[in-house]
Amino acid sequence: DLLDLGFEMVQFSVYAKYCKSKEKADAIANKVGRLVPADGKVDVLFFTDKQYELIKSYRGEAASNKPEKPEQFTMF
Repeated sequence: DLLDLGFEMVQFSVYAKYCKSKEKADAIANKVGRLVPADGKVDVLFFTDKQYELIKSYRGEAASNKPEKPEQFTMF
């Protein structure tokens, strides 16, 4: 369902989606909330573009491609 809503998988069980405004991010979060199964658990984190820019990512030598950082992501 998350992929159908336009999310990208960042890693196993971590998905991200860019939203241009807080209102849009809230609307998407509400849609996600309605999709959670009865025994499921979803945490929604909101990051501004500046906060996302400050993320430090470390990868081992086996990792070949480092993903580009977008302007802003909403993470689920």
